[in-house]
Order: sequence, then C-alpha cells, then structure tokens
Amino acid sequence: MATTPKHSSYDVVIVGGAMIGSSIAFWLTRNPDFTGRVLVAERDPGYNFASTSHTNSCIRQQFGSEVNIKISRFGAEFIHGFKQFMEDQTAPEIVLQSFGYLYLSDNDAFSDVLRDNCVAQNRLGAATKIYSPAEMQAKWPFYNLDDIQCGSHNAVDEGYFDGGTIFDWFKKKARARGAEYIHNEVVAMDRDGSKITAVRLASGETVAAGIVINASGPRASLTAAMAGVSIPVEPRRRYTWIFDSPAKLGQGLPLTIDPSGVHMRQDGKYFMCGCPPYEDPAVDHTDFATDHAIFEDKVWPVLATRVPAFEELKVINHWVGHYAYNTLDQNAIIGPHNEISNFMFCNGFSGHGLQQSPAMGRGMAELILYGGYRTLDLSELGYERIVENRPLLERAVI
Repeated sequence: MATTPKHSSYDVVIVGGAMIGSSIAFWLTRNPDFTGRVLVAERDPGYNFASTSHTNSCIRQQFGSEVNIKISRFGAEFIHGFKQFMEDQTAPEIVLQSFGYLYLSDNDAFSDVLRDNCVAQNRLGAATKIYSPAEMQAKWPFYNLDDIQCGSHNAVDEGYFDGGTIFDWFKKKARARGAEYIHNEVVAMDRDGSKITAVRLASGETVAAGIVINASGPRASLTAAMAGVSIPVEPRRRYTWIFDSPAKLGQGLPLTIDPSGVHMRQDGKYFMCGCPPYEDPAVDHTDFATDHAIFEDKVWPVLATRVPAFEELKVINHWVGHYAYNTLDQNAIIGPHNEISNFMFCNGFSGHGLQQSPAMGRGMAELILYGGYRTLDLSELGYERIVENRPLLERAVI
C-alpha cells in the first residue's frame, strides 16, 4: 500500500479503511453518479488492531428498534446476493450459517422486552419466535433451563458469515473503481468556520478535502477532536475464547445469550464464547490486555451451568478486541455534524459494525451524492440525537 497520496485534493477523504470505511468507498465508487476522487487513509494496513479483525462475524435481526431491524434485513439480503452486489461473477458465494441467536430471560421485565421485540421483528419480516422452557428443552435438550422463563430465537438469517471475505471484496472493488488507499494517518484538520478544508497527514502532506468521513472505529473520538467536535464513542474491551468439548451436543449450538452476559455459539467443530469484563470502562486505544482469570471465574461456570456437557472443555484460542462503544445508546452515529456540514460520522457501532456495514456504506454514499437517503432511511441514527441527548435505546444488547 502506498504511503503518500497521488493528488493534493480529493472530493472525499475517509479516515479509516476497515470494514466501515471500505464499505463507504465501495458503495460510493459503485454508483455511476459519483465521478470524484476518494482517498482512504488507514494507519494500520494490516488491520491488526481494528475491530474488523477481532469480530465474531455474526448477524442478527433481533433488535428492538425498527431502523436496526431493517438494517439487518438488508445485511442478510446483501450476504445472500453478494455476487450480484459485487457485479462480478468471480466473486464467491457467502454462506450465512443460520443457527440463530437465542436470548434467554430469567425475569419478567426482560421477558416482556423479548415478547415486544418479537412482535416488531415479525411485523418487519423476521422469523423470531418466543419459546417456553419446555419447548426449548425439547428442541435443544443439552440446555439446563431451570432458572429460565422464556427464550427468543430466530433461525432465519441469523448466525455466522464470512465477514473477512466481504471486507476483502469491499477493498478490492473500491480500488478497482478508483478509490485510493494509503498507509498513513490523519493527524490534524484545517477548519474554516463550518467547513473542513483539508486534512494533514503524519507524513507531512496537506490534502484538500471536499468531504471528510470519520470511519475510525474505536478511535472515532480522536478523529472528531481534530475537527474540533466531540462524539461519545470510546474503546471498550471484549473477550473471546475458542474452546473444544469432549462431550458432543448432538446438534448445533445457537448463539446463546445467557442472562449473565456470557454468550456462546457453535464455531465449526469447536465453540466460541465471550463476555465483557467485570468492570467496563473506556480503555486506551492500544490496550488489548486480557484478563486470564475471567474465564475460570465467570465464563466457565456459566458455560457448565447452562450446558452441563461443557463441564469439561479445552480452550484453544482467545483474543481481546475493542467495541467502538457509543456511551449514549450503543447505536451507530451516521451523517453530518450539525454545524460542520462536510464532516460526516459513521461511528459508534458498539459491536454491530460488521453486520451493519452494507447498509451504512450504501446510506453514506446516498447522503454524499444526493443529500439524503434513497433506500433505507437512517436519519434516526443521525448526529442530532447526540446534540439533543436523545438516545435511541436497544433493550436487548450483547
């Protein structure tokens, strides 16, 4: 990857070239109405510290807000129609392994949330069903459900997909259509009143910019600060383990969200599980330290209680990633700043970025080209709600 830009000015400068930034570059250059130049500045071209590289690569429709359900409905459509969206018969088929998410509730309040969400999801075409403990026990006999009131499960278009291949094709197609990627870092911005006029690179160049897009993942607040604005997005650690179990379940394990906050799912012939730390503060952008005790003290007891077959298991791999955590409402922030019209956000996905990237990239391209959304209205996720301290809350988060 080149380190210096080919030109001194660009119509669009994207700060961050991971899944979100590359989706924007893909959708923008795919649209025949766009005839400008795109620069994607990525400080970590190996994506070693990007949330994209630490993702569990899953998609779900079980959200509580209509806009998020619609975003995921399009995400599933995009996965199933990947070859057509790439407009390239050499593109691979992307398989969505629909083992489904299974939310478990052990109290009246959350049971009501799951039932309400199910109604909204069904109305928008999702196949969510509410199960009693007896129904779940019959369907998945390996669970211990003694403390559970109900479960919410959707076996259609919920599960694991190959997000890495989608990411590679976003980059490949964006580059082929003229988007320029550089291994460099935006370290400052020049602002003239209500406009960002240029970005300054770590290598010393100043690049004039028509539009600047903040697609910096967990580093979003640092990029926003260069424009003289703030955004409530911070890095939060999330732990993931891959494990094997000598006992066989006899069928696939849904992505199970335990009331404790621990989640687990099938991962090929192995299993994957994860959780947040005991305390969940913001961390430094370079802090990927693991807590070796949390698996023994918290995760394993939950696994063995919920699925007794997991009393014996062997950890094969583990890693720590960062959520780009929106402290207001754990939902995405998309669109222009309220005062700086050419500084645009695509941030704060709080663990949903990979599955939401197709809709977000398409929406950003529409905003840039047409000044508004033409396919899916994402205005509920705009920056205005940040200014007004008006959260769009999700009641069933992971």
